Amino acid sequence: MVVPSEMLGGTVPGTRSERRLIAIVMMTSAVVVGVVAWLLWRPAPGAHPPISLFLPSLNASLNGATTVCLLLGWRAIRRRQVAQHRAWMLTAVVLSATFLASYLAHHYQVGSVKFLGPAWLRFVYLGVLIPHVLLSAVMVPLVLWTLLRALRRDFAGHRKIARKSLPVWLVVSVTGVLVYWMLYHLSPDLQ
Repeated sequence: MVVPSEMLGGTVPGTRSERRLIAIVMMTSAVVVGVVAWLLWRPAPGAHPPISLFLPSLNASLNGATTVCLLLGWRAIRRRQVAQHRAWMLTAVVLSATFLASYLAHHYQVGSVKFLGPAWLRFVYLGVLIPHVLLSAVMVPLVLWTLLRALRRDFAGHRKIARKSLPVWLVVSVTGVLVYWMLYHLSPDLQ
């Protein structure tokens, strides 16, 4: 039996519309990851403009605020407070998008930032940074797909993918704050 997509509240898996959405999410994710990689691996620019000095703190604040919104959104949906859940999660998306814009602006200006903290702490820093970077790349399509499912009112699909995307998003936002702290507060030359 074929069920019309309207009855499912979204697209039917395998349809042209579904494949088009997957392609858009994957292309958008690839572009974001590619731009970030280019900014971090290109030769470092010369002098840093004054705006680059406050952007790391702003980025960490945006990551921290995203974490709070994600937790409040999760709590709201657990309590079946759908409107509050929607508000918290959309706020988290806006904060993450603002973070991404600010992060790109910062690294466009300064390139990659080296860890200059104590040598013994470098392994801890890399132990936080590597999963953060890898999960950040995974997070982009997960969050986009989760958001699209909700916007298309495919709540069954939204719930299914949100169970995967929320933990990844939380880990990325928390480790983002930890990376900032280790990089800018444990590195004497960057304080």
